[in-house]
Amino acid sequence: MNEERNIRRCLESIKWCDEIIVVDSGSTDETLSICAEYTDKIFKRGWPGFVEQKRFGLEQCSKQWIFNIDADEEVSPELKAEMLQVLEGRDPEIAGYDLNRVVFYLGKWWRSGGWHPEYRLRFARRDKTTWGGKNPHEHAIVDGGTARLKGELHHFTYVDMAGQVRTINSLSSAAAQTMYEDGKAASALNIFLNPCARFIKFYLLRKGYAEGFPGLIVAVFEAFYAFLKYAKLWELHRRDSQKDPR
Repeated sequence: MNEERNIRRCLESIKWCDEIIVVDSGSTDETLSICAEYTDKIFKRGWPGFVEQKRFGLEQCSKQWIFNIDADEEVSPELKAEMLQVLEGRDPEIAGYDLNRVVFYLGKWWRSGGWHPEYRLRFARRDKTTWGGKNPHEHAIVDGGTARLKGELHHFTYVDMAGQVRTINSLSSAAAQTMYEDGKAASALNIFLNPCARFIKFYLLRKGYAEGFPGLIVAVFEAFYAFLKYAKLWELHRRDSQKDPR
C-alpha cells in the first residue's frame, strides 16, 4: 500500500521471474501504475492481516516454485544467481530456502550486529508451502527439507526514524491484538522487564554495539516496541473491565 518510493526497485530485481503477483491493500499513490509496467496480475484487496494477505498471495501463484518479497525489499544480483541455480538443479530433498535479509537503515548496511543475521524462509516449492504464524509475525511453513542461500535479500526497512516509529506503532498494535485474542494478559513486570530484555538481546547478545551509535538507537527502538506491545495489551483488557460511562 502506497509504496511508490520502493516498488520499482523491488520489481526490477525480480523481473526475470516467470510470473509476478502483486497484492495491494488500497494504494492511492502511483504504486499500481508502476506495478502495471511489470505485470497484469494485480489483486486489490483490503487488509485482513499479515498472515491472511500473504496466504492469499500464495494462493494466486501458479508456478512450481514461489518467492515471497515485500515492496521494501530487493533481490541482490548474487541472490538472483543462486536462485536460478536452484531452479536449474532442483534438489528433490530440498523444499524451501532461507534467505539472508540484510537491512539498510540510518545510512548503513547492518552486517555485524543487531538485525544481523536475519534468515527468512521465502523461496520454496508451491505444493509444499503454506503460510502461517500469528500477526504480525507471519512466516512460510514448508513440508520438507530446507537449506540456506548466501546471497543477500536487501531490506530498505525505514526511510527515517519517524517512519520507524510509525511502523512500531502499527506492529505493536497488531501484536497486542493477537495476544489479546489468545487470552494473554499483561502485568507491570511485562511492561517493565520485557523491554529491558529486548534491549539486552539487540544491543548485547546480538552485538548491536558493533554498529556504533545506530546500534544503540535501534536497540532502544526495539525496547520501545516491546513496551508498546504489552502496554497496549494491558489497555485492551482494561477496556473490557470498564463499564460504558454513558
